[in-house]
Amino acid sequence: MNQLENCSVCEQLYVRTVRDICPPCHKKREDRFQAVYQFIRKKQNRQATMADISEAIGVEEKEIIQFIKEGRLELKSFPQLFYPCASCGEGIRDGKICSSCHTRLKTDLEQETYEQKRTDRLREEQSNIYRSKPIR
Repeated sequence: MNQLENCSVCEQLYVRTVRDICPPCHKKREDRFQAVYQFIRKKQNRQATMADISEAIGVEEKEIIQFIKEGRLELKSFPQLFYPCASCGEGIRDGKICSSCHTRLKTDLEQETYEQKRTDRLREEQSNIYRSKPIR
């Protein structure tokens, strides 16, 4: 069932269907997407960076990144476009984190798993030790 909500962009009340923004804001967003897409589609602009596109079109880099994350802009044809790693901010072309952060997280997880197994093993060994009363 449709609900009344405030648009996350303009705060106007609207009937929410699928999107979290009102129809006028969605139309403006689609127009900005089309402007970005038409700009980078031109052969001479395929090497443009995020800053170049933002400056030429007037669309914020944050919104261009959102278009990429939504899968609306495929990076394979645009070698200079990147978006930031969720962990360190380094430019990446796919996924959520860069390879160095992935390696670091994997190493940390392996280390934590090793420590947990070691702690469990020591706890089990100590539970198998029977102590008698000291002899006096």
